[in-house]
Amino acid sequence: MLEPLIATAILLALAMFRVPIAFAMVLVGAVGFAILRGIGPAANMLGASAFDTIFSYSLSVIPLFIFMGNLLAHSGVAGGLFAAAQRLVRRLPGGLAMAAVLSCGGFSAVSGSSLATAATMSKVAMPSLRKFGYSDSLSAGAIAAGGTLGILIPPSVILIIYGILTESDIGQLFLAGIVPGLIGLALYVLAVAVAVVLNPKLAPQSFEVEDHPGEELYGVILAAGLFLFIMVGIYGGFFTPIEAAGMGAGAALVMVLATGHASLRDVGQSLTETAVSTAMIFVIVIGAEVFSNYINLAGLPDALADLVYEMELNAWLVLALIIVIYLVLGCVLESLSMILLTVPIFYPLMYQLDFGLDILSDPEAVLIWFGIIVVVVTEVSLITPPVGMNVFVLNAMLPDVALKTIFRGILPFWIADIIRMGVLIAIPALSLALT
Repeated sequence: MLEPLIATAILLALAMFRVPIAFAMVLVGAVGFAILRGIGPAANMLGASAFDTIFSYSLSVIPLFIFMGNLLAHSGVAGGLFAAAQRLVRRLPGGLAMAAVLSCGGFSAVSGSSLATAATMSKVAMPSLRKFGYSDSLSAGAIAAGGTLGILIPPSVILIIYGILTESDIGQLFLAGIVPGLIGLALYVLAVAVAVVLNPKLAPQSFEVEDHPGEELYGVILAAGLFLFIMVGIYGGFFTPIEAAGMGAGAALVMVLATGHASLRDVGQSLTETAVSTAMIFVIVIGAEVFSNYINLAGLPDALADLVYEMELNAWLVLALIIVIYLVLGCVLESLSMILLTVPIFYPLMYQLDFGLDILSDPEAVLIWFGIIVVVVTEVSLITPPVGMNVFVLNAMLPDVALKTIFRGILPFWIADIIRMGVLIAIPALSLALT
């Protein structure tokens, strides 16, 4: 057990020294594998990992869902959702910031990407928030936090990757993400209300709704229509979750071109952005596969399980320790790398834990519930310093807003996420109710 722990420590050290996590995982995994089995088998494993990842049928959902999200980002859906959300909460204190959160939730439901949601909504919502006198801290905090919902509300690229890593039912994971996503949305809106009550200077008392009925109707119909098309298609048995990615991307393409909300130039730009994002993700997946092969060969998952049984640790204590590890790693790693690095280590352990609840008596249910917990913890990491990828994306989109200002605005939403995480851990039925 000592060798893989040393390897993991070396990997984290390389990441802290800004070595790209994908290359760090390949280097540590390949060298560790070579030490155990030899250079020839290590080279074969490295080549097989790259080949299997690039030509994986299951992973084909990633570029398709990313393309759908990029296409919608160029089509004005986000603006329509924001306009509709403004009308919904216009009479509430901090209503425009609430509208930013709600529109982030709506856009994330069809984009599947936190970073894309944060980047898109910063361009759509920030000008209006500033126009009506909202503070930069609350405005940026609402957009950065709302963007994190993109990795939980289905279709979610992160949930897809978790499902592939653990061989869990992706359709069940999508269903499990709906209620926690709605809880997160409600708590974020509540966080805005509390922040404004405690500090009225953060937002004006009222604002006039900008009247864009056509834009509102287009945004809501397209977002809701695509979401229902994908979910009904999957659970109605019309197509599998993997096929749903192609159907969703195709439907989005037809809808935005037919309504004239995207040009062929927009489609080309979306394809280019998709290729770049997909290449980045696949390189990280290859690195994670190489490192996972090494730690499995070294016996780390089995050793952890044996240690838990020898120490007679309570299952809930083990889960708490895992969450602490995620929160610490989230300070130095971005979300995708963290999941790819840790899930292969922890999920075999979750299979063997007894939580003493009937609803968690089925190991498959435990994996679904654990997947939602992992994603929620990952959401927290997206807005936690010093990394906080959503914060850095927002800072890149709004260079005149200092990082410390964004992090200050994040605080109420970070607290809301911690509360949600505690509730979901204490009440597994909230994640499993629809599965």
